[in-house]
Amino acid sequence: EIQCVTGVQTCALPILMIKNPPFPVAWITGASTGIGRALALRLAAEGCTVAASARSADALKSLEQEAETLAGRIVAVSLDVTDSAAIEQACARIVADLGVPDLCVLNAGAYIPVDAKCLKAEDFRIQFNLNVMGTVRMLEAVIPGMVERKSGRIAIVASISGYRGLRTASAYGATKAALINMCEALRMELGDAGITVQLVNPGFIKTPLTDKNDFPMPFLMPVDKAVDQFYRGLLTNRFEITFPKRFTWMLKFARLLPYALYLPLLNRSTKAD
Repeated sequence: EIQCVTGVQTCALPILMIKNPPFPVAWITGASTGIGRALALRLAAEGCTVAASARSADALKSLEQEAETLAGRIVAVSLDVTDSAAIEQACARIVADLGVPDLCVLNAGAYIPVDAKCLKAEDFRIQFNLNVMGTVRMLEAVIPGMVERKSGRIAIVASISGYRGLRTASAYGATKAALINMCEALRMELGDAGITVQLVNPGFIKTPLTDKNDFPMPFLMPVDKAVDQFYRGLLTNRFEITFPKRFTWMLKFARLLPYALYLPLLNRSTKAD
């Protein structure tokens, strides 16, 4: 049997022998809903042992149970990525019980729309603390083990909203732009240590998060199709994994436009009637 972390408690799980999974041990944050949850199930279906983290212990327990019939398994690891001490403790237990993760998917994040006319610093603080610093805290915990082993893969989930400024996303988009820039630097530096860094930039994916949006979402993609492209990207060595491709390539083109064209174009196309 093996001990797994669920918050501050532990539980016993049987050891399952899996032959040649693509990532024997994976750790996913933000795994209780949306893309993170679906990816955890996909990896478990491929025979991986997945440490699934999020703040909701109940949602993680349900996810763990859903994976019981799959080739691999999911181990629930309750975690708040804004808590450095909790991350350190969770990482130590995962390494001790499962081994150094072969894959870490850093997916935890939040979106709070910002109305510039009544901008609040607290909305920025919350999103930077979770989206950016939560990712950095996780990196601080998992990089040393991968460096020592001289191998590993880290996938950091940003967003196409980090490409250029968009309405109501002055805080969220800024956090994702920071992650994009950070990933570009880490790809080079950690590559020297044998670690593959990948940047994941989703467009609009149908999840509980996007269900709250009250505006048109071009090329809205079902989560199962998004996760299939996510998973296939993890099996490659390419730097950026992005989907849906038609939409993301449109925005990549928009990045090339000068401000004199980009700002009026986006202003007209996104301004409320």
